[in-house]
Amino acid sequence: MLRLMRLWRLVRADAGLLWFALRHPLRPMWLWPATVLLACYALDPFNVIVPLLGIIDDVILFPLLLHLLVRMIPDPIRAGYGMSRVLA
Repeated sequence: MLRLMRLWRLVRADAGLLWFALRHPLRPMWLWPATVLLACYALDPFNVIVPLLGIIDDVILFPLLLHLLVRMIPDPIRAGYGMSRVLA
């Protein structure tokens, strides 16, 4: 249960950073299409056809892909996210 809570915190932090980066004026051009593809991957019909594999997919692969996408965001945008959280 503790590992799931850590995973949830990581996903929540990554999602917040991704949302900040999508609204940032200096975001890379590839960020919106990559985010849309990730959202389509999360909503794919494979989750409905084979529920057990869909759950494993959502619990393991989606957070890893989200984290990979966030790691590809340029450092100045990530630094701006850290500063915006301190100021808020």
